[in-house]
Amino acid sequence: MKTDIIEFNGWTMRIRPAQSETPRLLLMIHGWTGDENSMWVFARRFSSDYWIIAPRAPHDANPQGFSWRPPQPEMFGRPSLETLLPSAEALIRLVDEYSASVKVEARQFDVIGFSQGGAMVNVLGMLFPDRVRKMGVLAGFAPSGLESYVEKRALERKHIFVAHGTQDELVTIDRARASMQLLEQAGAEITYCEDEVGHKLSSNCLRALEEYLTD
Repeated sequence: MKTDIIEFNGWTMRIRPAQSETPRLLLMIHGWTGDENSMWVFARRFSSDYWIIAPRAPHDANPQGFSWRPPQPEMFGRPSLETLLPSAEALIRLVDEYSASVKVEARQFDVIGFSQGGAMVNVLGMLFPDRVRKMGVLAGFAPSGLESYVEKRALERKHIFVAHGTQDELVTIDRARASMQLLEQAGAEITYCEDEVGHKLSSNCLRALEEYLTD
């Protein structure tokens, strides 16, 4: 799988161009302390119809890597909509500007994210439901502050893939299940994969994710 590191409008990204005349855009969002390389372990068998982009988050994370929100030691592991919103809006601009530059139609795009990146996927889906088609939330959660969007059923008719490990100590399984309840209350239909692993994606759930992303 040939990928390239590029700089684009202030972003560092790893990309994989599609091998299709009618490509679809897939945005991959890494977790806290990750970077533009972190998500590619999942993408080895993703369809060549996908033009894949994996941007580096804009904020430094301590002790290493990057984050989708500014450093907030007192709120470790508990990002809110307010702190993630600027990055969500920036990602929408990135999708628009980059897709226009490579002439890939992205009025609707697919997105997957891991951990904090999964929280970002939920934010994008809730705030920009007309832009997001498929959503994959891997070892993720719903941040606080989405209540009004849940009440408006912002995810009506959305089909979302969620995967989580029962042994996850960073994002507990109880937190994941509570987040799924919010997504369902917002109108989403969920395909759920649970396995006896920690803060990672099991091989069984990776296969389920690949099936979900295949039309």
